[in-house]
Order: sequence, then structure tokens, then C-alpha cells
Amino acid sequence: MTLDHSRIQALCFDIDGTLSDTDDEMVCKLAKRLSLVKFLFPDKDPLPFARRLVMATESPGNLFFGLTDRLGLDGPLARLGDFFYGLGLGGKPDPFVLIAGVRRMLGLLHPRYPLSIVTVRGARGTQRFLDQFELSGCFVCVAHAQTCRHTKPRPDPVLWAAAQMGVPAEACLMIGDTTLDIRSGKAAGAQTVGVLCGYGEEGELRRAGADLILPSTADLAEELIR
Repeated sequence: MTLDHSRIQALCFDIDGTLSDTDDEMVCKLAKRLSLVKFLFPDKDPLPFARRLVMATESPGNLFFGLTDRLGLDGPLARLGDFFYGLGLGGKPDPFVLIAGVRRMLGLLHPRYPLSIVTVRGARGTQRFLDQFELSGCFVCVAHAQTCRHTKPRPDPVLWAAAQMGVPAEACLMIGDTTLDIRSGKAAGAQTVGVLCGYGEEGELRRAGADLILPSTADLAEELIR
């Protein structure tokens, strides 16, 4: 699998598992809760089990997003989540964790390409991520769950982001950690990069049609700057 570098004029990034270390955060939280019954686990360490359990949620999660998209519920659900977030229900959200090397990668690529966010997160959560790390200035546009009628795995948000960046969708590179990201990018005609720092596994990302697999999103700068 290789990229056609001559085609790439703009980049689209997922957030969770791609820019934000969401899966490790979830693993640590789950392991902490399981520590109450740590005697049930080999070496009294619940962390490996917690990681396997979190990784196992990726396929059902993809099915859920695909189903809500087909039913036209992804936007309403995201707006409902933003409503409850605005009310402060559920307590103060935990801070995001930026994947190691991502800030440097964005700093290197931002002067060379227009960048965008393409996420299934709601508007409030997406903005909270950008604000926490002061990253809004890096991105020409942000496609969140409420931006388009359909979200990933449909091509709509990638097509929208391409239009906002002033390039054809075929000139975009969609970067993400799940098959939702790869399928959305491929459906839009974009090239795709699957990253292994999030929820997805290499085999499923390859089967979804990823043009390139990288260990981490942080490795993208070395791939594109030659």
C-alpha cells in the first residue's frame, strides 16, 4: 500500500484515536474501576483485560454509527448530547490527551497543506478539544456530527471539508483510526491513511481499503515531507 503523493492537496483528520488518545484514556478509567476486583485477573493486573474490552467495542461502535446514519439519527443524537453537555449533566468532562507527537506533526504540515477536522463528535465536544490545545488556528474547517445531513461512514463530511478547503475530494487525504474513517474517505474518492494509535486494528483497516497504515498519526509528517 502506497500513497500517490502527487494527488495530495489537503488533509482531513479524525479526532478520537487519531489526534486525541481517547482509547488509552478509556482503558485507564476501566482498569481503575476493575482494580476493585483485581484478584480475578492474572498477576492481579486488570489493565490487559481492560484494553481488550475497549478494543472490542470498536466494531459494535461502527455498527451503531452506521445504523444511526441510515436512520437519520446521528445529527439529532449529537445535538441531544450537546444539550446535556451544556446543562452540565454528568459532571465536568475529563480533559483530552493529545497523542504524542501530534502537535509537532500539525506544526510541520499546517504551513504546507490546508487541514480540516472530520469527526462524529458533536459540536461542543469538538470545540472543547480544539480549545484545550489551542488548535483552532490549524484547521480551515471542522465537520462535526451536525455539519452534514450524513456523517461517517458516508462521504458527506469529507466532500464538505474538501469544498471548504477549495480542493476536489480526490485531492484530500483522510486520516483516521477506524474503518468509519477509511470508508468515508474512500466513498468520497479521497486517499486514506489508517493509524494504529486508536481503536482500529491493521487487518480491518487494510480490508476497508486504507492506502497506507502508520503506527501513529505523528508519523504522518515524515511520510508527507520528503
